[in-house]
Amino acid sequence: MKKFLSLLLVAALAMAMVTGCSSKKQDYGTGEITIWAPDLTVAFTEQKVAEFFEAHPEMAGYTVTVEAVGEADAASNMITDVEGGADLFNFAQDQLARLVSAGALSPLSAENAAWVAEQNDGGAVKAASMGDTVYAYPLTSDNGYFLYYDKSVITDPSTLEGIIAACEAAGKGFYMEINNGWYQTAFFFGAGCTLTYETNDEGNFTACNVDYASEAGLGALKTMINLHKSAAFTNGSDVTSATNAAAIVSGTWNSNAAKELFGENYACAKLPTMDVNGTQMQMSGFGGNKLLGVKPQTDAGKLAVCTELAKYLAGEEVQLARYNEVGWGPSNLAAQQNEAVQADEALSALAAQLNFCIPQGQYPGDYWPLATSLGDSILAGEYDNADDATLMAVLQQFQDSCIGYAK
Repeated sequence: MKKFLSLLLVAALAMAMVTGCSSKKQDYGTGEITIWAPDLTVAFTEQKVAEFFEAHPEMAGYTVTVEAVGEADAASNMITDVEGGADLFNFAQDQLARLVSAGALSPLSAENAAWVAEQNDGGAVKAASMGDTVYAYPLTSDNGYFLYYDKSVITDPSTLEGIIAACEAAGKGFYMEINNGWYQTAFFFGAGCTLTYETNDEGNFTACNVDYASEAGLGALKTMINLHKSAAFTNGSDVTSATNAAAIVSGTWNSNAAKELFGENYACAKLPTMDVNGTQMQMSGFGGNKLLGVKPQTDAGKLAVCTELAKYLAGEEVQLARYNEVGWGPSNLAAQQNEAVQADEALSALAAQLNFCIPQGQYPGDYWPLATSLGDSILAGEYDNADDATLMAVLQQFQDSCIGYAK
């Protein structure tokens, strides 16, 4: 009898322990979560969010709204009003410093930072980090540009001059957005110039490394001026808006549109070389990533749900599905080895181009309109007949402005 009672007591204690553990199970709470994603991926994101909550019913007390907000607008909106911004949002890596400085990103825990480092390529991990802190979840390693072209018109895409000559002979257009600070670096970096910024852990700019006011910079500027003078040239990068085009400098997000535009003559290549002061030099530019950020939360349960949702949306399975749906190139190491990803012509051209690019770091917000102004002046023909001294003065003013943004 004593033995029987002892067994009952042990059983009762075991049940109590189980009940106690169950009562301590995390309460994720209820509420609303807003996600900002580019229009192209809204429906895809909604589908993946639904799948996440199906797999995690313990977190399903939240109503999620996915809104169409592009990467650039998302960052600007978050910086303007962090409290009113989205809980999860897509952004380009060059916006990281501004978002950190504004307090718009929740730093990753040591465990999640290690997960990001393990899952993604080194460039993507660096893009999501500032100092020793990881602030975001990489989504892609495809933020760069290369050449789409019509191979029935352009048989040799190796030089810019050859491409322009072929387009002029065929009465076709060459598209590139030279009044955009992102594309503009293809000329300056390709000529051998530098324009980078240094930041501290708080995201504040501390120094600018720039040498645009140089012989290399002068050569790059002249190359852009000569390009603008061609009858074949059109300023732009949106394939869906292109008409009578034979070559377009753009990114992987336009791959489907480029296939439709060029049909059986669709082809891709790295950017060509260009004539800089009489020497052929490889066009360069930025390479970068799309990232997913989580806004700081006062509710621990909501933060936990947002964090797990972000990890899911940035994981191998969803990155590969996103590639299949909209063509975004994965940053996830395993997804990059997928047969379809490795066979993708656009991603292959980008991979070839990235060998000649620099990782896109952090740039002040004022840099972008400054670069646009320079490009607009070229497009307006203001420098068509300018001498070297005048052009060098333009570059010196540009360079001084860039330096001033870090003070």
